[in-house]
Amino acid sequence: MTKDHGPSVKDDETYEALRDKGYDKGKAAAIANAQADDGMSPSEKGGKAPPYEEWTKDDLMKRARELEIEGRSDMTKDELIDALRN
Repeated sequence: MTKDHGPSVKDDETYEALRDKGYDKGKAAAIANAQADDGMSPSEKGGKAPPYEEWTKDDLMKRARELEIEGRSDMTKDELIDALRN
């Protein structure tokens, strides 16, 4: 019989199975809750963003700024893409 882990865990059985496999409490709860929600698919890959080639140079520049890539202000679009991928 599974324990009741309170309202923060939506699927106690999945939570316990993940904990038995070595997942930490937070990760196990997140996965168990996602699996309990029919609108989520935790086993599917993310990455729905378009490839960098489809981004505008301004968007590439913003992302480069977030990642603190040096010399970004002098880079072309292709150079920004290379820098972001490396």
